[in-house]
Amino acid sequence: MSRVLVLNSGSSSVKWRLYDGDDVLDRGAVARIGEPGGGPADHGTAIRGILTELDLTGLAAVGHRVVHGGRRFGEPVLIDDAVLTAIRELVPLAPLHNPANLAGIEVARAALPGVPQVAVFDTAFHTTLPESAATYAIDRATADRYGIRRYGFHGTSHAYVSRRTAELLGRPYADTNTITLHLGNGASAAAVAGGRSVATSMGMSPLEGLVMGTRSGDLDPAVIFHLRREGGLGVDEIDDLLNHRSGLYGLTGDNDMREVLARRADGDPAARLAFDVYCRRITSYVGAYYALLGRVDAVTFTAGVGEHTAELRTVALAGLERLGIAVDPERNAGSGDRVISPDGSEVAVFVIGTDEEREIARSAREVAGRR
Repeated sequence: MSRVLVLNSGSSSVKWRLYDGDDVLDRGAVARIGEPGGGPADHGTAIRGILTELDLTGLAAVGHRVVHGGRRFGEPVLIDDAVLTAIRELVPLAPLHNPANLAGIEVARAALPGVPQVAVFDTAFHTTLPESAATYAIDRATADRYGIRRYGFHGTSHAYVSRRTAELLGRPYADTNTITLHLGNGASAAAVAGGRSVATSMGMSPLEGLVMGTRSGDLDPAVIFHLRREGGLGVDEIDDLLNHRSGLYGLTGDNDMREVLARRADGDPAARLAFDVYCRRITSYVGAYYALLGRVDAVTFTAGVGEHTAELRTVALAGLERLGIAVDPERNAGSGDRVISPDGSEVAVFVIGTDEEREIARSAREVAGRR
């Protein structure tokens, strides 16, 4: 049997796909979970509804996206009580995501007690980071005690897209250096050398790095102290500010890049500034990762914003021509998986649709098959 159900839970959504081998039998998504006037009250309710509607006859495995695996989980694992406990212990490192992932696991285990459940971790792909990339320059004893280090996220997406980039280049994956840009409501960059993540923008949590829909990305830590001392904000208030009321939303009141672009086109100064801040951050990371890799074969855009926003791709890579990175306007305006750089470019630029669910299904099938 080769049927696999994938549950990909975000902080306020669930995407699901039912595969038979490589074929997608059914798919869907539930959005705005727990939001006032939105969808279901919580992830458990949403996933129970999904399972009720599907024909799960002959199911070989359920693959669950789990955002944070800490240092313990460097590869997908079969879920048992000990694994569930370990994921729960990692909630402080991903308080917006691991609880949603746990809800999906618990509901699926109860509803499908005879079906193997497999956890596929966002952080696993980044366990290849060198210590110089993963280590923050703070007191080592404190860092070790509280698990403070760079873990990185969106690993299944960066793995899939970097592998697909090598295929489109016609190069062996082990001999391809790629900068991958996963740009959605959450956003991250990764430098992938020969199939190994060697740098990534998200850190101990998904808050660090690029500007996102509602998250600030990179920020001087002193801002937090300043808000506490001068503004009297509590820790939970600051957490909410940086995770839910920052990024595009904090700068414009909209977390949807499509709305920001429409307002920018109408001359809205707040939208213009937000777009410029967003693109400048991407440009900085591409330049830095070029230096780290030494040789770059491709820069690849993926996820909702990365795949569908031609203007952003142009602006984010503007000024990098001396590094061999350029965008062809006609190709950039197209659709589907494609190269968007001019012929003969030293560095290829791609747009590739990510497929985290397919990557999770592949991993779940492999782990379940080893039982």
